[in-house]
Amino acid sequence: MRQQSMPADGGDVIRLDGVTKTYQAGAPPALADVTMDVAAGEVLAVMGPSGSGKSTLLNLVAGLDRPTAGTVTVAGGRIDTLSESALARFRARHVGIIFQFFNLLGDLTVEDNVLLPAQLAGASRRHARARAGELLERMGIEEHKNAYPARLSGGERQRVAIARALVNAPELLLADEPTGALDTATGLQIGALLRQLNEGGQTLVLVTHDPALAERYAARTVQLVDGQVARASARVPA
Repeated sequence: MRQQSMPADGGDVIRLDGVTKTYQAGAPPALADVTMDVAAGEVLAVMGPSGSGKSTLLNLVAGLDRPTAGTVTVAGGRIDTLSESALARFRARHVGIIFQFFNLLGDLTVEDNVLLPAQLAGASRRHARARAGELLERMGIEEHKNAYPARLSGGERQRVAIARALVNAPELLLADEPTGALDTATGLQIGALLRQLNEGGQTLVLVTHDPALAERYAARTVQLVDGQVARASARVPA
């Protein structure tokens, strides 16, 4: 039986088995009988048009929503059966999320935005500050730690969001259209940063509608259409 810890090399960080999600009785499901996996250290791109189920898939993997049917296993444990409080602990410890529009809190400084998930996870203030400082330096924005998000460029705000997502050293990083609100040059910089994180061993699921982004940064692609897997490229051997 798997333990609630990071899978060994070659194991799956994500496993969805027969997952269906229906929001309204009688309506077509947002996801229909989806089975897929993501290996430790892999970058998977999830693509598809608006309404194809990409965001629903991300929410299920993040423990922000529950499947109507099927099982969702992340970081070695089933999450679809967890209580709300256990799901909150799971998200804090195992998953980092990067959003298209950053979702930073405007009344908190850059440093305090990054610290927030660590505080919610119960980390010591001293340890969290050290980790935040390390990440801000790694993202190249340590000089902005006392600034407020509104003073930053889009690319800088996304770097803050990435640092926030990484502060608890999650096994899994979920990126929802991470370059969608950025100009092309800045988007390339953020994409390169995500690639560097993966080269360091970070498992990443990239949700995008941009084929070029998926081709440039993902080893494998799953195409969703009307809530179903229409096409999936083969896993690249390790």
